[in-house]
This record gives sequence, structure tokens and C-alpha cells, in this order.
Amino acid sequence: MGLICGIVGLPNVGKSTLFNALTQAKAAIANYPFTTIDPNVGVVEVPDERLQTLARIIKPQKLTPTTIKFLDIAGLVRNAHKGEGLGNQFLSHIRDVDLIVEVVRSFEDSNVVHVNGSVDPLRDIEILNLELAFADLDYLARQISRKKKDPSADKKELEVLEKIKAGIESGRPLLRKDLNAEELRLMAAHPILTLKPILYLLNADEEKIPDQLAGYSPILAINAKLELEISFLSPEERKEFTGAEGCGLDRLIKKCYELLGLITFFTVKGDETRAWTILKGTRAPQAAGKVHTDMERGFICAEVIAFEELAGLGSMQKAREKGLLRTEGRDYVIQDGDVVQFKFNV
Repeated sequence: MGLICGIVGLPNVGKSTLFNALTQAKAAIANYPFTTIDPNVGVVEVPDERLQTLARIIKPQKLTPTTIKFLDIAGLVRNAHKGEGLGNQFLSHIRDVDLIVEVVRSFEDSNVVHVNGSVDPLRDIEILNLELAFADLDYLARQISRKKKDPSADKKELEVLEKIKAGIESGRPLLRKDLNAEELRLMAAHPILTLKPILYLLNADEEKIPDQLAGYSPILAINAKLELEISFLSPEERKEFTGAEGCGLDRLIKKCYELLGLITFFTVKGDETRAWTILKGTRAPQAAGKVHTDMERGFICAEVIAFEELAGLGSMQKAREKGLLRTEGRDYVIQDGDVVQFKFNV
């Protein structure tokens, strides 16, 4: 998928530490604002125990997980929409992402300066959200003014832009769920920040959400510094350290995946078993196109078995013997966990 999660926050809240933990990349970490100017880009494996189960059943030579992309965007400061700090540059990077991960500091450390002088996660969330809202108001005002002067402009599109602007001005920005399918289609080309899904991520010593943040959802709490240390352990050591619940990074990645409306299907072809990412609601031919464009163009049918059924049987051969491989046509909507073999002719 081309979908991207953008990691944003005020300076010195642990964004680059989190990014390094996610990617084990070498993004710069420093105790002053604007260490990160160009966004770091990282491709991260999506944790999925089902792929390991399939590996035990099928024993492929190659196992390929699906991935999700993260951007580490430089620190946003108060009045960024007016150009404070490197504001406009940062905001342009945020416009390119599909989901915003707002990292907020909740840890005390006298060695790490806070750009606002004290640790106050509620205040920092409000600053970030206000900057996104102000940036949208500026964008919307320009778009509305331009379209009002254009006799050929789509009147319905103009109405939706005005509706979104009015929501922000009233202090109640509209969410994607507040717009119908036609309104969302009209807004698809507009990089409106307040319409993007937001995951609030508390960088804290303890994985506990303060009562004052109860109104912000979805929200996760992790210790980014600890997660960075865990990320350098071997898979066996990591599992022993984190236990059955897994690490905070796994929860973060899965939550991003969920908020983007993504699901996973699996293919078993030759020596490779592979996980693929698609949007929920994708039909079989379009899912086949993820594997190869020829498969979508020449789609005939899909042989499908649910992961749970295959795992229960323990082999693909038994699934065939019991007649549990279903043949699905062009209208079949791929389900999360489907194990699929596409048949096509070009």
C-alpha cells in the first residue's frame, strides 16, 4: 500500500526515538529543536502471528510480511501555521500523510528541555490540534475564495469546503465519519489535516493514560526509550521480555493499520508465503492486482480458505481433500486472513 503514517509532535517529545525503535534506522536524536528537517522515511513490518503459523504449515523457503510506512516529521511549534520555527515546511509534510500519530511527552527528565518549559500533555495536544486547524482554515479560505471567483467551479465541492471551514471555526472540526461518501469523494484531492485520522501517542514512563486525556481517542501510551532498547533484542529475547502482550510498538503498528482501514490476506505461491495489505472492502480482482497487474487484468477466479480453517487442519492438502477451498468470483470481497490463490489468463 502507498499509505503513510506521519509521526508529529512538538520538539523533544521523543519522535525520533520512536521512529528509530520502529525502524532501527539512524535518525538523528538531539536535545534541541529542529534536529529533523527533512522527514525520515521508514518501512516497518506489520507484526502478524498468522504468518508464522502459515510458515509452520507450508514450510516455504521465503516468508514475506506486509509493511506499513512511517514518516518522522520535524517538531511542530506554536504558531507554525504563521511560519514559526520551520512551520510551513512541516505542515506541507503532514499534508502528504494518511494518518497522523501525535506524539506527546508525559515523562519527566531534567536533561531534556521542553519547548514550552514544562510537561503538560493536554496543553501540548491542544497546541498541535490548533496548529492543524489554523493551517486548514488558511487553506480552506484560499480554496473557497478561488472557487467563488470561478464560474465553472463545482458548487457542491464549494459547499463541502464551506461546511468543513464552519466546523473548524465553531471549535468542532468535522471528522471523516461526519461526511457522506459523495462529500468524501469531493474532498479526496484536498489535503485537509483535520479530516485525517489521528492516533494520540503518549510517550510516558508508565503505560497509563492520565484522566485529563480521557477525551482523546484513540490513545496509546508507550515508553519510546524502552521500546528502542527492546527493538535491538533478538526476536526470542524480545518475546521473553515483553510476554504474551507483545511490545508497545506492535500495538502502535496494529492500531495504525486498523485506523487506516487495512486488512491482510496471504498468498502461497511456489517457495514464498506472503502477506499483502489491502483496504477493507477490496474485491478479489483488485486484490489480485496487488500481487501483479496481469492478475487483475486476466482475473478468472480466486481459490480461498480462511486462515482459521487452514490452521485448524494443519495442511493445504487436507483442505483440498475436505473440499474447504472455495472458488470465488469477481464480486467476492476479500476478508482479513484469507489465504488466496488467484487464477488468471492473459
